Amino acid sequence: MDEEDRKKPRSHEVGMVLDALSVEELQDRIVLLEQEVARIRAAMEAKGNSRRAAEAAFKF
Repeated sequence: MDEEDRKKPRSHEVGMVLDALSVEELQDRIVLLEQEVARIRAAMEAKGNSRRAAEAAFKF
């Protein structure tokens, strides 16, 4: 197994035990979660835009 692959977090489960992770691994998890939050916010924004467009189309 490549050392780089071992360091990259593959996933994170909310509530998982963090005791065995190093500070670097914890920092990597934070980056992973921040990216996921940004992705979710973008999806929410897109849904909001679609909804506003639909509402505007059906207003008389």
